[in-house]
Amino acid sequence: MAESETNKDFPLSNLEFQCSILAVDDNTINLELMHKILEKEGFDRIFVCSDSRYVLDICKKNEINIVLLDLKMPHINGEILLPEIKRLFPGIHVIIVSALTDIQTVIKCMKSGAFDYVVKPIESQLLLSAVRRAQRILHLEKENQTLRKRTTSLKNPEVFQEIITRSRKMMDIFGSIESIAPTPWPILVSGETGVGKEMIVHAIHTISKFQGPFVSVNAAGLDDHMFSDTIFGHVKGAYTGADKDKRGLLQNASGGTIFLDEIGDLSISSQVKLLRLIQEGEYMPLGSEKVHYSDARIITATNQDLWSLQRSGKFRKDLNYRLRTHHIHIPPLRERMEDLPMLVEYFVEKAALIQNKEKPNIPEQMLRKLKTYFFPGNIRELRSIIFDAVSRNQSLSVKMIESKLQDQESDYTNRQPGDNDSSIVFPQTLPTLQQMSELLIQEALKRTNNNQTMAAERIGISQSALSRRMQKIKIEF
Repeated sequence: MAESETNKDFPLSNLEFQCSILAVDDNTINLELMHKILEKEGFDRIFVCSDSRYVLDICKKNEINIVLLDLKMPHINGEILLPEIKRLFPGIHVIIVSALTDIQTVIKCMKSGAFDYVVKPIESQLLLSAVRRAQRILHLEKENQTLRKRTTSLKNPEVFQEIITRSRKMMDIFGSIESIAPTPWPILVSGETGVGKEMIVHAIHTISKFQGPFVSVNAAGLDDHMFSDTIFGHVKGAYTGADKDKRGLLQNASGGTIFLDEIGDLSISSQVKLLRLIQEGEYMPLGSEKVHYSDARIITATNQDLWSLQRSGKFRKDLNYRLRTHHIHIPPLRERMEDLPMLVEYFVEKAALIQNKEKPNIPEQMLRKLKTYFFPGNIRELRSIIFDAVSRNQSLSVKMIESKLQDQESDYTNRQPGDNDSSIVFPQTLPTLQQMSELLIQEALKRTNNNQTMAAERIGISQSALSRRMQKIKIEF
């Protein structure tokens, strides 16, 4: 048994999780070959063992993460050793490296807990592919352990399990949700398109312990009549075609939660009715003169700036304040890029499962490229990009992702000004040109993950010109 003493720089400098790897084989030629392959790839904690009787002791003393295990060996063969390793060290990923190819042996090993199966003679790319997959899973498991530690302070961590994140900002939001969810007051959930506002709303309802149902309605496109009819209902004869009484969604949500999405699109006349509902808890169905009362908790969501809408006269000031008795703002994906690897892994696995495909490997270069993108559509856009990529290709490549991002960015750039989710809103005191220049450069750098070349392209100047401007206004990144 020997450990590699090599300590050179890794060919892949951003390895997510540095593994200790133990190669077990009674054939020293195979051991030397595996050691050479792994060392060349940049792994520097490599153990080799030609006597299977010492494997468990090596694992115990050296905190091994991955075991490359031969099956046919003297003393203790791999089929006996495998379940023992998994029993004593459940966190170790065992990759079988064997010349045995019969399906029954493979199935038996997988049922005993093997992570993967590589057939001899050893091919470097197949071996490295299996090791990289195990390394990535180990990294995610480590991140999940960190996440679990962070969520120990939460009273209801299971409610947030479907939200893929390890962001400190999101953890703080989870804590806020637990504090405000039991109250009966209105909650406004804001954030850009695609950040996952509805998932947050469902979490609020679940934690609230309100016994009634969760009822959702999208306010976009509802004129005042449709809003009143949908939310409050009507009585028979209220209008032509109203041949019987109709319960509104508010009544259906009795004792529970009514969620009004895209609240920024609500007409002024409908805003008046919603304000009365919030203030007094009362409403009237269309055609009725009888006042009804509601005990449903009201949650609203928007991707628009309600303050800006208020200044332009499109949103009532009093309603704006009422809606945000409690306010949760979900940060965009570009402000929580630490979540990107977890989200990509999740969407790749989900897309492959839905399409009954083998899960493709995720190149590190692809993740690096994704981190430079602005993601105006946030997590929903990332999901679409990954699902499309998995649908079109057996393997994921940087070139393919670059092409997809260029298409997405072209679509975003070519939108009409009114189509954007947000626009520039000037304060009452206008900024100077120098201040605007500084803000523009800062935003371009933020959108490109501090890539100066890409930032310069975004604002239409050369990289050297951007560098000079940064020095002149003393922007440092």
